[in-house]
Amino acid sequence: MAVKTPLFAALLLSASTAIAQDSPLSAIDWLNPTPTVTTDIGLPTGEPPVTSGIAIPSIDTTTLDQQGRDSVGLLPSSVTGLPATLWSHSNAAGLANQVADLRPEVLPAMQALLYTLLLAEANVPANAGDANALLLARIDKLVEMGALEQAAALLERAGPDTPDLFTRWFDVTLLMGQEDAACERLSAAPHLTPGYGARIFCTARNGDWRAAALTLDTANALDLIDEETDALLLRFLDPELFEGEPLLFAASEPTPLKFRLYEAIGEGQTTATLPRPFAHADLRETAGWKAQLDAAERLARTSALHENRLLGIYTERQPAASGMIWDRVGALQAFDAAITARDAGAVAETLPGAWAAMQQVHLEVPFARLFGADLLTLPLQGVTARLARDIALLSADYERAAHAGPRDFLAGLALGVPQRQPQDATHRAIADAWHGAGVPQELSTMLARGQLGEVILRAMSLMDDGAAGDLGALTEALATLRAVGLEDTARRAALQVALLDTRG
Repeated sequence: MAVKTPLFAALLLSASTAIAQDSPLSAIDWLNPTPTVTTDIGLPTGEPPVTSGIAIPSIDTTTLDQQGRDSVGLLPSSVTGLPATLWSHSNAAGLANQVADLRPEVLPAMQALLYTLLLAEANVPANAGDANALLLARIDKLVEMGALEQAAALLERAGPDTPDLFTRWFDVTLLMGQEDAACERLSAAPHLTPGYGARIFCTARNGDWRAAALTLDTANALDLIDEETDALLLRFLDPELFEGEPLLFAASEPTPLKFRLYEAIGEGQTTATLPRPFAHADLRETAGWKAQLDAAERLARTSALHENRLLGIYTERQPAASGMIWDRVGALQAFDAAITARDAGAVAETLPGAWAAMQQVHLEVPFARLFGADLLTLPLQGVTARLARDIALLSADYERAAHAGPRDFLAGLALGVPQRQPQDATHRAIADAWHGAGVPQELSTMLARGQLGEVILRAMSLMDDGAAGDLGALTEALATLRAVGLEDTARRAALQVALLDTRG
């Protein structure tokens, strides 16, 4: 590194030192709070309560500190239909591991169910103590899926006043561009600091550049900060000292703090190869349209971005090029114009191309949510009418779609009465769940012990295997979901397996 002078001394010697500036953080003024995802995460609608026939015990009032915070949620039982005893009879650490093991890119029906579980209010698990293992796992899964607003809301409800919770809240606010609030809280409670990097960053953001420089020098002297963070903070605190220096090279996957620091010094990183939550940075107006499109598609695949926001980004402007994503944008825009005009002929012409485009990026269900109901109202014929019916089967109007086409296996499945012995092997595995297949013995025993939440998590894992081609697991998953009262979820998941390519 060319500059060896301690940063504090260098700042004092510099005529243009940032300490003298009225607005020292102008380099990152664009980091303003801007909402990126809706809190509408597509929870199953019309789902009957899972607790039918199960008595919900009265709940004694205790403080969060008394019972731990694993009970914290955003959705009460009256919304989810799940009992307060959802987790009560399962081990907290085991539940946390099961949540962590679930993949984010699963069937959309399973994503909706997963969001419900992650955000549900429920009594604490057995042996929970004050480790908050299940709460932390739920927050981590929301972040992994890219649902930052939901993760932030859950953290706020829990109160980010422990080191584990604050560290997550600090990272989420950085990813959302809302770090001022985190820095204010850190200033009021410095014992929560996630590390020296965060302390120095927040000290500078709060305007005390002198203290930030001194703290960085101290951290370096005590070897309490890694080399990459040191280099980033040096440039962040006084970029003029490094004019003409080579660009920094990211040695590894960045933390949210490092990601923001790279952007603040003008060396922003592409998010395409970074974990999903970083994609939110490319939804801002400062990002190019292609970057916004890539980020929107990526987040929509985990239902972290609402389909209406996705459509808005797709139709924001006209594509100026062709090939790959631009052909997809063009196909979607042509279809959107046709269905908005209710031009049946134009819809028949553009629907196949738009559908194929959505299949390329596994966004068939968001497309169905957007257009499925409207497709049922148009006088389409032949192959196009059949395609429109199948798309609508992937929407919330799947029962209405069942009456809009042939009385085939899919129509029967949508109505909850699938054909008993279909020829297709996948269809047979699905039908078995409606015609006699029972809950696996192990899961049945767990249900008898009151471990409902754990059984649902196990069924979701089985569903993942079933969608990938394990037909036995598919039957067991669907039978279990139906047995615990999640009929709507089971039908949606079965229709998605039957209609989509879920093996890739």
